[in-house]
Amino acid sequence: MARRAPALALALVAGAAALVAPGSPAQAAPPGQKDVTAVLFEWRFDSVAKACTDSLGPDGFGYVQVSPPQEHIQGGQWWTSYQPVSYKIAGRLGDRAAFQSMVNTCHAAGVKVVADAVINHMSAGSGTGTGGTSYSKYEYPGIYSGADMDDCRSQISNYGDRGNVQNCELVGLADLDTGEDYVRGRIATYLNDLLSLGVDGFRIDAAKHMPAADLANIKSRLSNPGVYWKQEAIYGGGEAVSPAEYLGTGDVQEFRYGRSLKQVFLNENLAYLKNFGEGWGFMESGRSAVFVDNHDTERGGDTLNYKNGAAYTLANVFMLAYPYGSPDVHSGYEFSDHDAGPPNGGTVNACYSNGWKCQHDWREISSMVGFRNAARGQAVTDWWDNGGDQIAFGRGSKAYVAINYTGSSLSRTFQTSLPAGGYCDVQSGNGVTVNGSGQFTATLGANTAVALHAGARSCGGGGNPPAGQSGVTFGVNATTQPGQNIYVTGDRAELGTWNTGAALKLDPAAYPVWKLNVPLPAGTSLAYKYVRKDAAGNVTWESGANRTATVPNTTSGGLTLNDTWRN
Repeated sequence: MARRAPALALALVAGAAALVAPGSPAQAAPPGQKDVTAVLFEWRFDSVAKACTDSLGPDGFGYVQVSPPQEHIQGGQWWTSYQPVSYKIAGRLGDRAAFQSMVNTCHAAGVKVVADAVINHMSAGSGTGTGGTSYSKYEYPGIYSGADMDDCRSQISNYGDRGNVQNCELVGLADLDTGEDYVRGRIATYLNDLLSLGVDGFRIDAAKHMPAADLANIKSRLSNPGVYWKQEAIYGGGEAVSPAEYLGTGDVQEFRYGRSLKQVFLNENLAYLKNFGEGWGFMESGRSAVFVDNHDTERGGDTLNYKNGAAYTLANVFMLAYPYGSPDVHSGYEFSDHDAGPPNGGTVNACYSNGWKCQHDWREISSMVGFRNAARGQAVTDWWDNGGDQIAFGRGSKAYVAINYTGSSLSRTFQTSLPAGGYCDVQSGNGVTVNGSGQFTATLGANTAVALHAGARSCGGGGNPPAGQSGVTFGVNATTQPGQNIYVTGDRAELGTWNTGAALKLDPAAYPVWKLNVPLPAGTSLAYKYVRKDAAGNVTWESGANRTATVPNTTSGGLTLNDTWRN
């Protein structure tokens, strides 16, 4: 957890680890057949519960990671969640009852719950916590006193010195002495309390700032010492503490993964990804957890973030398609002020509104979770690249993906190991036919992908147009200013019947291309236009006559529109 002090932004990063009983080998992939975690950063627990039911469960996510539940310092900034003052479940995201209800709801949806656990430190100052607890630095009534803190009372200043990193204070935060038996026991009591509420795993914040032996001891005290366990240990060349030290306790997040993806997408060629992972000197795949970005790195700039448009979206597609590590999909909110806390205090009334980005729900990303689940256990096969930013590869006989990260269309016949027959391209919702030689021909638009897998042999259901219907994927290249969004309306009730107040907002995941899939009956003819709305609700129609289209008379695919905004 790289944090900045109270006036600065607390940083933190998640490592991922599946914790196992002492003496057992560490295991990287979360238990079970679904290893993708949706990290709903700073979402209130009731909003998390709704997401589990509405999207995470149906899309095949195995886990949801929630922000720290414990009582913390007051303030609107996101990093206040990472300055605990007690172990009561009483933060701004919800109370104990809301937390328990969320766990139960997510379990009912088939989604396990990982809680972000801040156990390295307490607060940097004094005051009253979000649950009413009065505290001062080094004095936390009923939990800790100054005797429970490390002796070093100065900030960490030298990452080349192990003692400085693990015994001094991270940006002025009261550092717990995890070498003490009492402190170890008190932390284990907190984690066991969360386990009693049904939590399935933990993200251990700031793991690098605690000796690996201390964490192993705490882990051994848990009621379920085999619980899924994510450790944050950020790689730094030449530093005294290495992430590899924590592999004996569980898995470790490979920070070089996200950093390298940014370098490849923005400065190099996707063709270089052919041996991504261990071939690049990363930790072994089976003991690593990966991400394109998290709340810390998206703000710090060392990885891609939602502001990178198609690069960000396609990097997530690649991560979920490629068999290295266990992936976290970050889902947060828009920011210009790096310290800003969550919109609406963490309440998500609807995705893509009030600044909530909901990356877990972007079709390009959510559709790849099923792809990953279907391809589990299959190695990379049939790799192809053009030496630049067009790549394609299979996952044995289970799946195949092609990525075109260029400004021009790509048309070619792709060689796969898939069985012959019909498939749904889960990226677009269009049908694709693989011939008896394992080949299919497709045209990929600029900055798009095609993804086929054994779990989507037709385009009905699974987030695609319902059986008996086809659909239209609206796509329009339109530039916007901050606060502006693109909508579509038209002569159909499904499109708002020309009422701009009922117009449908398009998804900017592939910006400057805005997209949205709308289920419509096969054979439907429609008229439509795009509109631009700003933060004040002002509406600007694109110029020109109404656009027209007709949905194909088939349920195996749909119509994909590639329009350009008319000024």
